[in-house]
Amino acid sequence: MTDPTDEGAPFMMASGKSAKKRRSSSSPLISKRQGLPWLTIIAVVVIVGLAAGIFTVVLSKNRENEAATAAVQPFIPTAENKDPSTAIQGIFVGASTTDENGALSYTDYKAALHVSPTQRVAYDRFPPVGGPHDAIWAACNGVVYAVPVRDENMVHTMEHGAVWITYNPDTIAAGDLDVLKGLVEGQTYITLSPYPNLDTPVSLQSWGHQLKVDSASDERVKQFITALRLNPYTYPEIGATCSQPSFDTANPPAFDGSPRDADAVPMDGAGLTTATDEPAATDAATPTAAPTSPATDPTSGAQSPAATESAPATSGS
Repeated sequence: MTDPTDEGAPFMMASGKSAKKRRSSSSPLISKRQGLPWLTIIAVVVIVGLAAGIFTVVLSKNRENEAATAAVQPFIPTAENKDPSTAIQGIFVGASTTDENGALSYTDYKAALHVSPTQRVAYDRFPPVGGPHDAIWAACNGVVYAVPVRDENMVHTMEHGAVWITYNPDTIAAGDLDVLKGLVEGQTYITLSPYPNLDTPVSLQSWGHQLKVDSASDERVKQFITALRLNPYTYPEIGATCSQPSFDTANPPAFDGSPRDADAVPMDGAGLTTATDEPAATDAATPTAAPTSPATDPTSGAQSPAATESAPATSGS
């Protein structure tokens, strides 16, 4: 038996195994259970959620645009359907005949008849939709007027193919004014102005046409704009401009809502001389192809036609 006191000999247990402990050359590895990377997972979920939300919004907006385009498609003017606005429920359309060029001429609303800045016209409708008017037209490329504008200046804009939207500042519903501004601002051949004592909250006018509605969101509003803004078959002066740099949009000629007196110029323009320098008077206008861009999307801008009637330096009869 080996002497257990012998330092050089291992101690042997009865089982024959050495009691000497083996020492490892390195520390033992400690195994820890790793947790899930929750911050990373949450970040990924948030990103995926945002992407899905954006996709849903874009898809929904595209579908809305497609639906809006489809809704106004039947109201795009064509050579076969020169005035699709006649299908709009509740619209007023003046009596018309077809001239030699195929355009519609509204018998009660004669063009190219100018009054002076101090004259008033005995219009047959309010807001008016045509007839004698001031030689100076109001600026009508997407202008939102903060104050009412003189009728005689606004009528001239419709002779140039513009749509004039009016509203009663006392009865228009909350939010509807913003809807109307969205249809006008940044666009061409369309204007918006308040009209005191208007008998409905909203009224739309183009040459020989009028539509009165209670809500700016009424689907007929966009139908009217689609059918009549720059419709080459329904307004007298094809190619006339809506640009009018000299017109003071912040302080336009004052609106006068008082009844017309006996001195007012009659609708037939008796006593006036036709302005021979205008296309409507010289028959220089020839109908062009029906517009597509403004018609398919009534909130989009339209290209301004060439200005065949330039802004006059002074007003005159």
